[in-house]
Formats: sequence, C-alpha cells, structure tokens
Amino acid sequence: MSDKFSMNPNAMVKFLEKNPSEFTREDIVRYCKANGVEFINFHYCGWDGHLKTLNFVIQSEEHLKNILCAGERVDGSSLFPFVEAGRSDLYVIPRYSTAFRNPFEETPSVDMLCSFFNRDGEPFESSPQYILHKAAGVFRQTTGLEMQAMGELEYYVIAEEQELYRVADQKGYHESAPFNKFTAFRTEAMRLIAAAGGNIKYGHSEVGNFTRDGKVYEQNEIEFLPVDIEEAADQLVIAKWMMRQLAYKRGVSLTFAPKITPGKAGSGMHVHCKFTRDGRPVMTKDGELTEECRKAIAGYMDAGTSLPAFGNPHPLSFMRLVPHQEAPTSLCWSFSNRSALVRVPLGWVGRNDMAAIANPLEEASKRDFSGKQTFEWRASDGFADTYLLMAALCCAARHGFEMPDALEVAEKTYVGLGVNIHDASNAGLQASLEQLPSSCADAAEALAADRDIYTGKGVFSDATIDFYIRFLKGFNDKNLREELQKDCDRLEKYVADNIDKG
Repeated sequence: MSDKFSMNPNAMVKFLEKNPSEFTREDIVRYCKANGVEFINFHYCGWDGHLKTLNFVIQSEEHLKNILCAGERVDGSSLFPFVEAGRSDLYVIPRYSTAFRNPFEETPSVDMLCSFFNRDGEPFESSPQYILHKAAGVFRQTTGLEMQAMGELEYYVIAEEQELYRVADQKGYHESAPFNKFTAFRTEAMRLIAAAGGNIKYGHSEVGNFTRDGKVYEQNEIEFLPVDIEEAADQLVIAKWMMRQLAYKRGVSLTFAPKITPGKAGSGMHVHCKFTRDGRPVMTKDGELTEECRKAIAGYMDAGTSLPAFGNPHPLSFMRLVPHQEAPTSLCWSFSNRSALVRVPLGWVGRNDMAAIANPLEEASKRDFSGKQTFEWRASDGFADTYLLMAALCCAARHGFEMPDALEVAEKTYVGLGVNIHDASNAGLQASLEQLPSSCADAAEALAADRDIYTGKGVFSDATIDFYIRFLKGFNDKNLREELQKDCDRLEKYVADNIDKG
C-alpha cells in the first residue's frame, strides 16, 4: 500500500488507493466485489435537513451497476413541501465521491450521498445541495477563487445524572475524562466520521455543563478542517447523522438545538471560510489580511441581517442570539474576539518556531503555517439546512467582491482586538452597529430586502426565496422570544417539542 494512503481512516480510500474525489463507478463495483458488500444505501436531505435513506440489496454485478448508473425514483412531494403531488417524481443519483463503508451495519454495506434530478434528467433546481453547487460555481467564475469552509458542530449529550467527578455549572470547557463524561462518545464519533471521509480537525468538551431533574447535560464540539465548500456541507450532514446513530446505539440523547434553557451555553454551528487561488491560500500577505479576505468579510457585514434566515431558521435560534451574552448580535468583525459576528482567529503568522521553543532538541525551521488562516461566521446553529447555509455564505462572500465600497465597509465595521461588544462600557459602540434579527419573522423581512444578493446570477430562484420567506413567517414568532423568556414552563415544553430539529 502506498504511504500516501496507509494512515487514511477511510477503508475505501485504503483499498482503492485514491482520494474520494477520484472514485469511479468501477471503483465502487470493485470494492463491493472484493469486500463482500451486500447492501448499497442511498442518502439525501429533504426540506427538514435530516438525512433520508433508501436501501438496496445487491443481487448481481449487473444489478449493482444499474443502481449506481440509473439511481432510483423518490416522491419529491414527501421530501419538499413546495413540490406538487401531481408532479412529484424525482430521481436520486449517487455521487461516487461520497461513498463510505457503513460502520453501523452488521451486513457489509456501502453508503453514498445523492443528488436530485427532475423528470427530464436535469438537476432539480430547488434542491439545497444543487443551490450550493450553483453558488460555488458562480463564486469561482466571479472571483477566480475557490471557497473552502469548515464547520464546528456543538451539541449536548443528555443522559442519567452521574454522581462521581462532577463539573461546576458552565465550567466544562476542554475538561478531560472523568470530569468530561462523554469523552469516549466524542472520540468514537470522530473515528466513525473520519472513516466515512470526514476531515476532522479536533474534538473537545465545551462550556455547557449542568444537571437538572436527574439528568446531566454535557456540551461537546467536533470541528472540521477546511475543504471545498460543497464537500464541507456533505461532511456536516453525514456527521450529524452518524452522531445521532451513535447516541441511539448507546442509549443517550444528543441534540444540536441552539438553546436548551436560559442561562446555559447555547450550541452554534460556526462556519470558518478560506479562499484559495490555484490551490494556494490568499488569506494573508505580510502578516495582514488580504483585500480578498476583507472584501468577503464586508459582504458578510452587508448581508448580515439576512444570513440568519438561512443560518438560524427556527425560533429557538433566537433564544441563543440574545444581546449581552457570548453569542454575537452586532454586525461587526474583529481579531480573536468571540463577541463579534465574524472572528478572525489566530493564524500562525508569527515568525517564531514555537515547536522548537517548546522542544529544545528540535532545530528551528522556517515552515510557513499562515495558510491555516480562516475567518469565522459565528451566528449560525445546527438547526440550519447545511447546504442552504453554505450557499448563502458563498453568495454573501461573492457580494463582498462585487461591492464598490467593500473595503470601506470592512473598515467601518471593524472592532478592535479585546473590545467586548456586550460590555456596558461599550453601549455606545453597540448602539452604532446594526443588529441581527430577533426572530424568524424579522429574518424573513431582511431576506426580502436582500433577495438580490442570493438570486443574483441565478443561484437561488425567486420562487425559492419567496417560499423561504413564507416558511419563516409561518412561525409567527415576532414576540415569541420575549414571551418564552417570561414563561419557563412554556419554554421547557417548546424546547422539548423541537429538540430534535435540524
């Protein structure tokens, strides 16, 4: 086996000795024949964002090839509320690059994500996955750059309370076992996601940690590495499905809900963005952010009030986005500042070889790590449709490149390092900044005002935006956040009824 693939956790990559992007139909057939695979499983997301499944038992090599080539029919009206029952048939066609060995099935099985096609064999325009595909293509054509992304999945595990090695309320950040009770769950989830092709950066426990009514609520996070934005969305969808599968198998609950109860840390799904040209990062130059980076950030600032329509599409999302708490509510950006809507984290732009300082036996090198630089959109959460969120972020970044005053907007919305937007001493600064919506209803109005950012160059259709506006307004939540904050019993029931969304 080539050294290039010997440590890869994906069994199919190891066997085929090629990257998933190079997988062909014949590769899938060859793997199935050599490894006794009996089932092919198709997966695809409907309107609710949950992964759907279609199982095939392989009857012959010819049958397997037919499955891989022709795909299958599904009822689109049961998957998407805007598809009419009288014209509901859609095709699902597997994407070979997403193939992985299913770790949960005792019978050897290979799973793949699918794309939707209409009756004429053309991509289904309103499919969230295809909208993202269009957004990435238009961004590439407009800017000459590739957009990469990486997601952060924050989640709570909920289980029976344990007496030993308790952690103080809201003090769980980066705790180790045995104080962190679900380290083994997290590392097993990471192993399974990596085996399915997920490019994981790291995992750790998060701040949220509390007990209530005989249950322990423990917050953890799994973060990914930057990859092509379409692949990043695929990885998050598979990861969420696998984490829920593992939780079910272990008899615990897992939720990506943005808020469980007031006063406790909420869960976000932050998205880091990165741009490359000809495979090389274009994020920093001489230790400073490039114009490309600042233009994209300006696009996020200008589209900031409408992006929550896609990143926070549920009333519970706005229980997390509350002023004067850690989650961002003001449209601004900064370096290493978690109270800002866009954060530019540490980017390894210093000249010291820190590893050599920490390890005196090592000689200092001039290895350049500045390509690791990203910037982070911090408002979105796990209730977002991953494909639509990534598509919207891609549109907003492109919008920044098209804005004639982008660099001025970036300068105007910049907040200095270390400035806490939520501190009372900075009330004047916060008042001068535009604020995020406080409800789905407000987000719908912002989306209507910004629709050209998303429909530009044919990425989102007007019909899709119109439907999405109606969908958001359908929550009738203009004053819901304020009402729930005053009624704990009603809030608890609302959380319980919606905890498995997303």
